[in-house]
Amino acid sequence: MRREPLFPSCLVHRGRAGGSARRWRFIPWGECSLPEVTPDPAEQALAYRDIPIECERADQPRVAPISGANSPEVKMQPEESCQILPIRVMDYTEDRIEEHECIELTKAWSWISRETVTWIDVVGVPEHDELVVLGEQAGIHPLTMEDITVPDQRPKVEEFGTYVAVIARMLSERDGRVASEQVSLIFGENYVITFREQPFQVFELVRGRLRNELSVLRGMGPDYLTYALLDAIVSVYLAILDTVDDRVEDLQGRVLASADPLALKQIYELKEDLLTIRRAAVPAREVLGSLASRELSLVRRETIPYFRDTYDRCIQAAEVAEYTRDTLSGVMDLHTSNQNNRLAEITTILTIVASIFIPLSFITGFYGMNLRNIPLEDSPLGYPLVLLLMLGVAFAMLLYFRKKEWI
Repeated sequence: MRREPLFPSCLVHRGRAGGSARRWRFIPWGECSLPEVTPDPAEQALAYRDIPIECERADQPRVAPISGANSPEVKMQPEESCQILPIRVMDYTEDRIEEHECIELTKAWSWISRETVTWIDVVGVPEHDELVVLGEQAGIHPLTMEDITVPDQRPKVEEFGTYVAVIARMLSERDGRVASEQVSLIFGENYVITFREQPFQVFELVRGRLRNELSVLRGMGPDYLTYALLDAIVSVYLAILDTVDDRVEDLQGRVLASADPLALKQIYELKEDLLTIRRAAVPAREVLGSLASRELSLVRRETIPYFRDTYDRCIQAAEVAEYTRDTLSGVMDLHTSNQNNRLAEITTILTIVASIFIPLSFITGFYGMNLRNIPLEDSPLGYPLVLLLMLGVAFAMLLYFRKKEWI
C-alpha cells in the first residue's frame, strides 16, 4: 500500500523513512505547496513513496474542494473564535468528510455513534467535570482520565477492552530550546480522541490529509489515524534532532578553533535539550513496539506494518539522540582540555617571567646593599655595566628556555 508523507507544515522529508535524521529539514512556507498527483496502481506496494499534498497553515482560512462529478461530499462549518476549550471534530468515510469546531466535549461524543470514523481533537486540558461526563459516555476508565489531566506522564500504551490509551510526548522548539508536551490518544473501533496542550502544526497536516480525497487515510480505520498521528510526532523528533545535531557540530568547530568562554553554557543547554528528546523518544519506542507486536485487539493486521515502520524510525531517533549526546560529551571534554591547555600556557609564561627576574632580583639586591668596597661602586661605568649584566643574564636564560623548547 502506498504510504503518504507526514510532513509538518514547514518540514520536508528528503528520502526513505528509515534513513538518516539528516533527511529532514525545515523550509519556508512559500515552498511548501506541492502539485497534485494521481495515484499510480503500479506503485501501490511501495511503502516509502511520497504522494505530494498541499500544505496548509493553521492561520489561513480552510476552503472546501470544488464539487465535481467525482468529488466527495465535504461539509465544513465556518471557523469560530472559541470562548471555551477548543474542540474540533472530523467525521469521515472514504467518500465524505464533515468538520465541526468549538463544540462542547460532552456533545462531541454524539458523533461517534455513527458508522464513520470520528476524530475528536481537544487542545488544552479539559475541566474535570467534562472529563467525568465524557468518561461515562465513552466508557473510559478513571485511570485514563487521570493520565490525561496530569501532563507529566511517561509515554505508555494501555488497552482497556473497548479502547486503547496512548500517552506520547510532542517536541517543539521555543526560543532556541527544545520543549516537551504531553499528547494523549484514545482510539476505539470507530473513533480517535486526542488531548494536547498546544495546537501543533503537524496535526494540522494530518487534518489536511483527511481532506484530500486521494488520501489512504480516508479509507482506513481509527488505528491507522492513530498511526498517522504518532508517525507525525516521530517525524518531529527526527527534525529537531537534525537541528540539535547541527548546533552540536557548529559548537564543536568553535571549540576546536578557540577556547570560547560561552561554550560551556551552550554545552549544558544542548545537554538539557538532548535529555528532553531522549525522555520522549526512548519511552515512545516501547509504546510503538507494543502497537506493532500484534498484542492489541483494536490494531488490525494491515496496520501493523505501518506501526513497525514508525517503530523503526523511533529507534533511529533514540539512537541519533544517543550518538549526539556522546558527541556533545566529546565537545565537553575538548572544551575542558582547551581550558586546561590555555591555563598551562599562561602558567608557563608566568613561570618563565618569574624565572628571569629571580637572577635580576639577586643582582639588584646585591648592589643595593649598604656596604663598602662593592665591585664597581666608585666606577663611572658601574651603572651601565650592571645593566648590561642584567640584560645578558635575561637573554641567556631566554636562549636556554628556547633550546629546551619551553617557549
